[in-house]
Amino acid sequence: MSQKSKKINTAIKAADSLSLGISIVVAVLIGFGIGWGLKELTGSNWGLGVGIFIGVGAAINNIYKAYKSQVKSYEEFKEKR
Repeated sequence: MSQKSKKINTAIKAADSLSLGISIVVAVLIGFGIGWGLKELTGSNWGLGVGIFIGVGAAINNIYKAYKSQVKSYEEFKEKR
């Protein structure tokens, strides 16, 4: 593997990790926004908790999907060897 190819591979892995981190933060922020809206709509604090719970659930789902994708990629790599 050439030096240029290694650099490109490293950049791709870094971008993939960054996108996962961003998706986690965005999911929690969207959940917080939904919760804040529910709180304002109902006047009760439980809405904020529900929204944050939804956001954290979405973030966990994103992590799970990324994990499954990595396992699939690893299996494909293993088969090629």
